[in-house]
Amino acid sequence: MDAQTQIELEAAAFRRLQRHLMEDRTDVQNIDMMNLAGFCRNCLSRWYQEAAVERGIEMSKDEGREAFYGMTMDDWKANFQTDATAAQGAAFEKSFEENVTSKHR
Repeated sequence: MDAQTQIELEAAAFRRLQRHLMEDRTDVQNIDMMNLAGFCRNCLSRWYQEAAVERGIEMSKDEGREAFYGMTMDDWKANFQTDATAAQGAAFEKSFEENVTSKHR
């Protein structure tokens, strides 16, 4: 497989993952994804934003989220996010430390 085809397939897989999370499974909460997999929609939007910045494209964290979510974070929260339980919050603190904070030190 040539490099361009690989890039196109990877991009298609990313778009399908994005569509799955944003259209097919809006019921799955970010906190549960983070607690189980160590990443969530916010991570994916941050990686998108970081990739843009690495290529010299100015993009804020909020702009990256809006690009990934297809809406503002406030709109996502109002339409799809539920309140976290105390247990989810405690698990999130641990997961965030292991998967986000420790990787950015």
